[in-house]
Amino acid sequence: MRTQQPDREPVPFWFDPLCPWAWITSRWLLEVEQVRPVRADWRIMSLAYLNLIQREGKGLSEDYRTFMETAWGPVRVCAAAAEHSGSGILGPLYTAIGTRLHNQRRRDDPMVIPEALAEAGLPSSLAEAATSTQFDQLIIDSHTEAFDEVGLDVGTPVLGVAGTHLFGPVVTPSPRGEAAGRLWDGLVLVAGTDGFFELKRSRDRKPSFE
Repeated sequence: MRTQQPDREPVPFWFDPLCPWAWITSRWLLEVEQVRPVRADWRIMSLAYLNLIQREGKGLSEDYRTFMETAWGPVRVCAAAAEHSGSGILGPLYTAIGTRLHNQRRRDDPMVIPEALAEAGLPSSLAEAATSTQFDQLIIDSHTEAFDEVGLDVGTPVLGVAGTHLFGPVVTPSPRGEAAGRLWDGLVLVAGTDGFFELKRSRDRKPSFE
């Protein structure tokens, strides 16, 4: 049953479009919207900025370093879109990009960004931002808003829950319906516990986009 309360709590959600785990968590949050009085407040962060600049590339393999260089493109386009149309466009654009990158497994397809911009009703010229540094300060400002609070030893997604910034939840596949709501309830409980920092176990499966 969809929650009918008119006033919904905004849930800040920082994402990098290229991260498959953030994508799964974002789909979970959309499920939570259906069963709890919350709404996603989409915000951008950058894995490239986190790994190549803040962490100075320490411990990265050459392949992953190359991958991080390409990670600038999609998030730069998201920043340009937010500057053009306001932050409300981030949800539709993230869905359009993420569906193609992750569900359709088109990570190396140059048509992903143009198609996503068209689906979100944005001008095709915004694709040029992928190779420009024009909007990097917008990315950094949004990124540091989250990571100044949650610290640099985590990645994406980062959520704002009950006034606390948390990394995760990292989960696969994405819980649906009331199961999504119960996971949300658990996060609210731990986020409201003074001094809570971490729950974790090793991942034993790859991300599932079903």
